[in-house]
Amino acid sequence: MADPTTYRPSPGSIPDAPGVYKFRDATKRVIYVGKAKSLRSRLNSYFADITGLHPRTRQMVTTAASVEWTVVGTEVEALQLEYNWIKEFDPRFNVRYRDDKSYPVLAVTMNEEYPRLHVYRGARKKGVRYFGPYAHAWAIRETLDLLLRVFPARTCSAGVFKRHGQIGRPCLLGYIGKCSAPCVGKVSADEHREIVEDFCDFLAGRTDALIRRLEQEMAAASEELEFERAARLRDDLGALRRAMEKQAVVLGDGTDADVVAFAHDELEAAVQVFHVRGGRVRGQRGWVIDKAEEMDVKDLVDHFITQFYGEQAERADDPDGGSPVPREVLVPELPADAEALGEWLSGLRGSKVSLRVPQRGDKRALAETVTRNAGEAFTQHKLRRAGDLTARSAALAELQDYLALETAPLRIECVDISHIQGSDVVASLVVFEDGIPRKSEYRRFALREAAEEGDVASIAEVVRRRFYRYLKENAEGVDPDRPGIDPETGKPRKFAYAPNLLVVDGAGPQATAAADVLSELGITDIAVVGLAKRLEEVWLPGDPDPVILPRTSDALYLLQRLRDEAHRFAIRYHREKRSKRMQVSALDGVPGLGQARRTALIKHFGSVKKLREARIEEIEAVPGFGRRTAEAVVAALAGESAAAGESST
Repeated sequence: MADPTTYRPSPGSIPDAPGVYKFRDATKRVIYVGKAKSLRSRLNSYFADITGLHPRTRQMVTTAASVEWTVVGTEVEALQLEYNWIKEFDPRFNVRYRDDKSYPVLAVTMNEEYPRLHVYRGARKKGVRYFGPYAHAWAIRETLDLLLRVFPARTCSAGVFKRHGQIGRPCLLGYIGKCSAPCVGKVSADEHREIVEDFCDFLAGRTDALIRRLEQEMAAASEELEFERAARLRDDLGALRRAMEKQAVVLGDGTDADVVAFAHDELEAAVQVFHVRGGRVRGQRGWVIDKAEEMDVKDLVDHFITQFYGEQAERADDPDGGSPVPREVLVPELPADAEALGEWLSGLRGSKVSLRVPQRGDKRALAETVTRNAGEAFTQHKLRRAGDLTARSAALAELQDYLALETAPLRIECVDISHIQGSDVVASLVVFEDGIPRKSEYRRFALREAAEEGDVASIAEVVRRRFYRYLKENAEGVDPDRPGIDPETGKPRKFAYAPNLLVVDGAGPQATAAADVLSELGITDIAVVGLAKRLEEVWLPGDPDPVILPRTSDALYLLQRLRDEAHRFAIRYHREKRSKRMQVSALDGVPGLGQARRTALIKHFGSVKKLREARIEEIEAVPGFGRRTAEAVVAALAGESAAAGESST
C-alpha cells in the first residue's frame, strides 16, 4: 500500500487553473482521470487526512504512485479532454456506466439490398437504423408480430434468405403474408425498401399519415365492393393501433428529451434514463455504478452527461436517424458547470441543447416516475451479493489476509483447461478487476505442445505464453505515458498488465507448475494459487496442505465465481472448435477437396446437414468446384449417411 505523501506535489507547484489530472500506479498505468475548475484546490483535497477520505478515494490514492495534470483554457476543453482520456485509458477507479443488462434493440439493416428487421444487441454499425432500447427481446418480437402483417418485410438471416432463393420457395412467413418474399422475387428490391421505409416511419412516430392512408384505402375498397381487401385493411389498422397503444404519448408530440434520475448512497448510485422521442417513451436504460469519490447528485449528473453523451455521439446512427443527443436533457439538479455542459452538448448535437430541471406539469411527473424506477433498481441491486461493493471489498481484503499478500489483489486472472479425452485441448484466461469481470481482457488459447501431456503441462504452457507476451510487450517500445497502449495502432496491448494474483483450476501440482514458469521468466511479484473443484480447497505452490477458507467467506465466493467464469469461457471455446472440426471432418478423404475448399463449402451452405440436401448442380455452382468434384462430395456424404444408418440398426 503506497503512502500518498511520497508522491504529493508541493502546493505551490499546482496551478490554480482549470484542467484535467491523472493518477498512475507503480506500473505507470492510469487508474483515475478527473477534471477541476481549480487543479490546486482539487488535488490538495486528495492529500488531506487519509482517514477522512471516501473509501473508494482512499483505495485509489493508496494504489497510485504518481499524479500529473494538464492545464486547459476553458471548462468545455476540460470536459472534452477528460472524456477522451477516460475512453483511452479506461481507468479502473473512474465511474463506469455499464448497463445493468444488455438491452436489445430493433435493428433495420438499411445498408443491405433487401433490408432486414431483427433483434440486436451490441455495438452499432453504419447504415443500420436502431429503434429502442427495449426492456425485453420478447417486447420487440411482439411488436414485430403485430406490424409484419402491415409491413411484410424480411426478418430472416442472410443464410436463410439465400437458401430460399436457391430452392425457389418462400418460408412460412411468406406463405401467411407476414413477409413479401423478396427472396423469390415476389417484390422487387425497390418495392421491399419502400415497405421497410414505411415501417421505419411508423416506429419513428410518423403515424398519422399512414393511418389516414389506410382508412382511405379501406373506404375505397368498401365502395368498390372489394370486401375481402377492406377487411384485411381493417385488420391492418387494428394492428397498427394496438402497436401505438404500447407506445403511449406521455408528453407533447414534439418533445425530444432524455429524462435522467439517480438513487444513491455513500458507495454506489443507480442511474435511470427514459428516452422520449416524438412525445413517446421509446426506451429505458439503467446502470449501477461505484462512486469513485464523494459525489452528490450534481456531481453524478456531471459525470453521467460527459460519459454517456460522449459515447452516444460516436455511434453511427441514432434510433430516429438524427443526432443521438436530444433537444432537452432533464435532470434532477444542475451541476456547477451546467453552462459548459450545455455548450458541449450543443456542439455534439449541432444545435441548441437545453439542460434543465423540470419544475411542473407532465415533464415533472415523468421525472418523478424515472426517479421511482431508479430507486427500485437500486434496491434490487443491493439484494444481489455479487454487485455489492462492500462484499467485493471484503472479499479482496479477506484474500489478502488468507494468502498473506502485501496488498489486496485488485486484478486477478484465472486459467482453466477444457477438452474431451485429450482432444481439442483449449484454455481460457479471464480477468477480474475490483472483484468484477473485465471481459474486454479475456483471452483464449489453443494448446499445442502440452496438449497430450495432461492438465499440469497445459497449465504451464498457458502461463508461459501469457507472461512471455507480457514481458515482450513491456520491453518493446513502451511509451512511459501510455504503457498499456500500442504506439503503432493506438489500441490497448493484449497482455500489457500483470495480475496481483493468478488462480489456476486445480490443486497443488497445477499451482506449482504455474509458479515454476513465472520463476523461470524472472517474475517474482505475482502470487499463485490453485482452486480444487472437489472440496473447494486453495493450494499454494509447494505447500503439502491446502488453505481452507470458510464456506461463508466472501473470498471463497469470489474465487468460485472467477473459476466458474473461466470454466464457462473455456467450454464455449472448446465447443466452437470441436463443432468446426466435426463439420469439416465429414468431407475428409474426398479427392481434390482440401481444407480451403471444405471450408468454402460449409460457409456457402451453412452446415453439413444442408450440404447433404444439396444437388450436384448446386454444389457445382460454388466458385472453384467442377462437376467431378461435386459428384465426389455427394457420393462421400451419401456413403457416410448409409454407414450411419447401418450402425444405428
